[in-house]
Parts: sequence; C-alpha cells; structure tokens
Amino acid sequence: MRAGRLDVVTHEFAVTEVPVPRPGPGQVRIKVAAAGVCLTDVHLVEGAIAPRYLSGTSVTLGHEVSGAFDVLGVDVAGWQPGQRVLLQALERPDGVNTRGRGIDFDGGWAEFALAAPEALVAIPDSLPFEHAAIIPDAVSAPWAAITAPSGIRPAQAAGVWGVGGLGVHAVQPLRMVGAAPIIAVDPIGAARERATSFGADILLDSADPDLRQRALDATGGRGLAVAFDFVGVPAVSAQIAGCVSAHGKIVIIGVSHQPLSLDIYGVVVRQLKVIGHYASEPEHVLDLVRLAARGRLELSRSVSAVLPLDDAAAAVDRLRRKEGNPIRLVLRP
Repeated sequence: MRAGRLDVVTHEFAVTEVPVPRPGPGQVRIKVAAAGVCLTDVHLVEGAIAPRYLSGTSVTLGHEVSGAFDVLGVDVAGWQPGQRVLLQALERPDGVNTRGRGIDFDGGWAEFALAAPEALVAIPDSLPFEHAAIIPDAVSAPWAAITAPSGIRPAQAAGVWGVGGLGVHAVQPLRMVGAAPIIAVDPIGAARERATSFGADILLDSADPDLRQRALDATGGRGLAVAFDFVGVPAVSAQIAGCVSAHGKIVIIGVSHQPLSLDIYGVVVRQLKVIGHYASEPEHVLDLVRLAARGRLELSRSVSAVLPLDDAAAAVDRLRRKEGNPIRLVLRP
C-alpha cells in the first residue's frame, strides 16, 4: 500500500510502498478514507518536535483519521465490515502513558491503518469522512479547552488569539456555549474575516498598538473573562494578559519551546489564572460527533482542500507557507 513515511532522524518524508499492516491481538484495521494535515505534521517534518515513544526511526504520519472498518484482530468483537468510524488521535496501550497516532506509532496517511478498538468512534452516514477526520485534534482540542478548564459562562467575554487551523475552531463552540462578545485576534486579515463566518463578534489585529483599549471598549471596560492562546509565543501571552479582566483566565493551547512571558506582579495582584491545555479526552470527540450528527456543528468551512495521498509532501509545504491561508487540508488515499 501507499503510505506517507517520515524518517525522524534525517527528516526525509516521502509517500512510498509499504506492506499492508495486519492487525495483531486487540487491534483492528481501518481502510482510510480521509486524513487531516496539521501543523503538528509540519513540525514533525521540520524536526521542531520529535516522537517520545516511537519504536524505530520512521513513522507513517497522520493523527486525524476517518475510514471504514476492515479487519478484526484476535480477541476483538462488536464491529462490522464497512462500518464508518473515526480514530481517536491518542491511545494509551499500557493504560497510563499517552501515545500519539502518527507520532509515536503509525498513523493514517496511508491506505490502511491499525488501531485499538477503544480508539474507534462510530460516525453517522450524514457526516462526511473529510469532516469526521478533523474532529480529533483540530476541533476537539479547542472544544475541550472551552468546556473543561475555561469555565466560561453565557454572556462572558472571550478572546481567541490565533484563528488559524486550530484557533478558528474555538469560535463556533464559544458561540454555542453563549460567550459574548467573542473577539478574534490575528495578524492576518483573511483569517480574521474568516472568523466572522464561524461566529466571531469583533475582529482585532494583533499588530494594532491600540488593541488593549479596543478590547476594553468592546467589553464595557471589564476586559475578557477568558482568553485562549492558540499561538504560544511570549509576545502573545503578554498581550493577552493586558486584555483579561481581574480574576480572568488565560488558557494556553498553542505550543512552542519559548518561555512564557508574563508580569508576575500583575498576575498575582489581579489574581489571574494561567492554564495550560493539551489535546482532548475521548469524551470530547464523542460529544462533537453527537453534535455533528444533530446538525449543531458545521464543519464544511473547515476543509480548505482535499488532495490525493501522493500530494502529501505538497500539502505539508502548502501548510508551512500558509498558501491560501488553509484551515485544514485533507488527504484522500
């Protein structure tokens, strides 16, 4: 079969022929229908991040995956051939340590993929494979940040810094939980305008020297109850701190190796809460599938293009260069 393989030592990536995987005991095989391309994949190819638990020196990328059930391994029951599913992005094979699909073990940039049965989530016929694939991570990470650590309530003001492929998916859920106003902050005008279609009330340019005052004016001088940082760089965290109200929360989802830059005195005196948030739990993905099945979650705007698997390298390059300002590119084997 064809698979998009990365050598994590040399950082060479190529779509190449590999054996079709056979499910072992406690595994299932999925015929992949769609797989998302994420900035995490770009960072892996660039060597900015590295697998922690990978056995060997190469891996099939792809942690956002959907497809149809194909083959059961030994000791697995309850699934039917052809049943439509998505795969959770994380697995815990030892019950403790979390391992990332397409990072620590082979993922879904391939014609077939293996998974633990508990990683399968059934999806309805009404949910296209391209939409289902991006629910784990692209949609579930922002949803988890909003519904778990933020504690945001209806009519409270929220800010989203970085409304790209991840952050833009915080806007619609914030509207669903009643946050108001929702302020989208980004240096790219097209990204800000796009956030309007997802439900943002106010658009601000992060390069605007008057951004703090504009945020205060938009919230009647109170500031933001919660701000979500999907960028993860010092300049953004410092900017956010100036826009959050006393007793407000800063939820950091964006990842980098740069130090956090905040005025400790200001954080203490104003009693701000700074919370790091990573990925999502299985129940968050289940929530989103239920919402999508009921027509409460609109994902058609999120898929910027569908490309053949053989164009995986081009998709990575396109995302790296932000060509066309994509939200999510999806590969189809």
